[in-house]
Formats: sequence, C-alpha cells, structure tokens
Amino acid sequence: MRVFAAILAVVVGGSAALAQSDPRANPGPAAPPAEAKPEAKPEAKPAAKPDAKPAAKPDSKPKPKATAAHKEKPSTTGSAPSAAPLKPSGLQDAYAAIPAAERAAIQNDLTWGGDFTGPIDGEFSERLVAAVKAYQTRHKNPVTGVMSAEERKALAAAVEPRKQSVGWRLAEDTVTGARVGLPGKFATKVTALQSGTRWASDQGQMQIETFRIDTGATLDAVFDQQKKMARRRIERSDLQADSFVITGMQGLKKMVVRAYARNGEVRGITIVYDQAMEGTGDPLVAPISSAFVPFPSGFTVAGADAPRRKVEYGTGVFVSATGHVLTDRNLLDGCNVIALPGIGNAERIATDVSGELVLLRVYGARNLTPIGMIGSAMPSAPNVTLLGIADPQAQGGGAAISPANARLGADASTRLLESAPALGFAGAAVLDPQGRFAGIVVMKSPVVAGPGGALQAGVVPVDRIRNFLEANYVAPASGKPGVEDSKASVTRVICVRK
Repeated sequence: MRVFAAILAVVVGGSAALAQSDPRANPGPAAPPAEAKPEAKPEAKPAAKPDAKPAAKPDSKPKPKATAAHKEKPSTTGSAPSAAPLKPSGLQDAYAAIPAAERAAIQNDLTWGGDFTGPIDGEFSERLVAAVKAYQTRHKNPVTGVMSAEERKALAAAVEPRKQSVGWRLAEDTVTGARVGLPGKFATKVTALQSGTRWASDQGQMQIETFRIDTGATLDAVFDQQKKMARRRIERSDLQADSFVITGMQGLKKMVVRAYARNGEVRGITIVYDQAMEGTGDPLVAPISSAFVPFPSGFTVAGADAPRRKVEYGTGVFVSATGHVLTDRNLLDGCNVIALPGIGNAERIATDVSGELVLLRVYGARNLTPIGMIGSAMPSAPNVTLLGIADPQAQGGGAAISPANARLGADASTRLLESAPALGFAGAAVLDPQGRFAGIVVMKSPVVAGPGGALQAGVVPVDRIRNFLEANYVAPASGKPGVEDSKASVTRVICVRK
C-alpha cells in the first residue's frame, strides 16, 4: 500500500502540473487512465507477498477503484486529495448551474488574484477548478472546487481596488472581432490599424495591439514571422497545436505576444511596456492575456457589442476660467477631434490614475465659470442630481443643460449609480442634496457581460478630482452651490471619429 500511495501521488501530481502548464487545456473530462482496465484478479492475493519484487513491476497490482476515487474526490483540506464532496460530473453540474457571465467573472477575479491563468471565456475546465481550490486552500476554506457566494463576494471585494487603480474594462475590437481587456489608465489613445487596433498610454510607455491574419497563413508561419520581427530579442517561445506565446524584448521594452488559430485564421495580441514600469506592467500581463478572447462566442461585452458612433456627444465640467475641462475618458476613446461648441477644439492634457477621467484644455479660452468644489466627499444620502446635456436626438437637436434625478447604489464603496443616465450624460456633474458638487459621471462596461447586459454608470468623487487637478497644477475653484449656479460650469463635449 505504501508503494501504491507513492506511485499514485506521482501520477496525480504530474496530471496537475500538466493542467497548469497547458495554456489551452481541454475543459472536457479527462480520458480514462491506462490502469482503468486491470488484470482480471488485481486483488486476488493482496497480502501473500507484500514485499516481493517491489521494483520489478511497480504497476502490476493497481487498484482502479481507488485511483478513480482519488481523482473524483478532491481534498477538502488542501493537503492530500483523498476525499471531497463532489465528483467531476458533480462539479460540471455545479458550474453548469452558474450563468456564463458569472463564470467568466469568477475566472477574471481569480486572474487578478493570481490563481487563474486561462482564457476568460466562461467555460468549465479543470484549470478553473484548480484555481478555485488554490484560492480556497490559501484562505483555509473547505476545498470544494466551487466558490460559495461568500467566497465569491470576498474575492470580488479583494481584487476590485486593483482593477479600479488601472481603470480596468473590457472592449470589443471591431477590427479583429476579438474581446480585449484594457487598463484604461494606460490605454488612453486608440489607433485603428490595417489588421488590428492599438491602445497606448499618453507617452507610449505601454502599448496593447491586436492583429488578425486571415490570408490563409498557417500558425507555424505566423509564429516564425513574429519571432523574426525587427528589434525583437526572444527569451521564450512555445508553439502549441492551436496557439503560441512569445516573450522577450522589443527594443528596450518588455514584450509578450499571444495568438490563436481557428479555421485558417490567426488572431493575436501584443503587449509591450517600458522596463521602468515593470512593477506595474508585469502584474497586468496575466489579466490582459487572459481577457483576450480571439473568437468570442456565447456572450459579448455588455454595451460594447455595437461599434462606437462616428459623432458622440457627452458633457464636460469647467474646472478653470482658462479652458480646463473634465469629462469621462471612455467618452473620448478613438476621437480624432474633441470639440466644445462655441469655445473651440480641445486637447488632452492628462488622464487620472484610475483611467476614468480626462483633463482637457481649450487654449485661448477666457472668463469661463469653473465649478465650485466646496464639498469634500461623496454624499451619504443616496439621492443626487446629475447636471448634463442630453444627446441632441433626445432633445430635438437642442443643447439644453438639464438636471436629472439619480440614486447611488446600495454599496457606496463602488460609487455606482442604480441606473445609467440618458445618452449625453457621460461626464455630467453630480450634485449632492445640498446642491454642492460631489463628482463626475463616468460610464463603465461591466467586467463581464451576458445577453441583455447594459452599461453601468459610476461617479468619480470630488476628493479624487481635487487631487487630480492639483497634480496637474490646476487650482480647484470655490463657488456657490445649487443647480442654477452650477449650470454655467457645464458644457457639451463632442467626439468625432473617422
């Protein structure tokens, strides 16, 4: 029995290691092991010669039932996988009862927690089960392979600040058809390429670029072409049947390339970033790589499945008398021209650390009315007033500044509104019940999406806005509270795309 236990530990350990190393592990049930068909009488003489020729035939007396049970019953303690409440079929049934969008959310959060490294596709897989077990083991919870509601909530709460710190969001790449995860803080500039899309930070410290090759080139050929590109020094490369990964240096930047093939087409993503920002860039590689889904099916990013409009309208808030304006960064994705009617074209100055706000400047503007920042924090009461300019289609071509009632969600820490406001209110001012400026509306795509999903609206609070302005040498203004006085500080922002 000691010999068999040792052999069994090696077999199970090898299987787990293989599952962790294969970037496209088969999510279906594993094939039966070779010992599933033992000799007719494997236990006929279990104790006759317990020590006879122990090394001659180490697998000559397997116990298939014990092996099956060993695989079907994961550990509840995290030490030896000898017993568990669910069999593989039970695990699959348990995950089948979870909506695809929620399964993808679990994968996404486990990626940010460092436990999951596979694609965020909402599919059941041994890799996902292993990641859940790793999380449960580390937190000394019962190791079941399925997250309880309490664990799910705790995990989401733990990783949410990390996502918010980089402005994490999902987007549909209309050029390649892939789904992409983006750190908005480092993806402020968008450029459409011939075979993909590039998202880059303001000074190009980080660049995320997709590519699509549908000319019939084989995966092997694309793999070789990517390795031989100019200025690349390859440190590691791995070619699988339907995917490859390449890591190394591109000039003076760190580089990761991932690509996948299907039906004669290759879709991939390249991530490059300065060595000086590796402390920030290295932890983002796994979330970006896992969020990249080259051939999405079943569900898409909520609110992002339709192409962005060529001309999109939003709201901005004056924060200085000389042309500084704050608005929602997401509103300005891919803009070739940013205009403030009656004032002039605006230039991007800076993006806040969360990637949610952008500071604009209209040069030559004078005597504007900056919003008074006399508040200090988000209101404790749920009722707020949004002050914005609705889309022209919603007001017969007009440009009236109008208030709209709204409520903050029950969980104030997320700063989400209970429902998204009307088109045109991205970047609108938020006033507390006393009429004091409390923040700015930003539109958010949910981390994952399912059919019928919708955009969410959040609020960047006034204390963060004040810090952002001071970091960019714009002094926050003082002023009077109230809807009527605040209207003078609100302007329409127009984004024009090619």
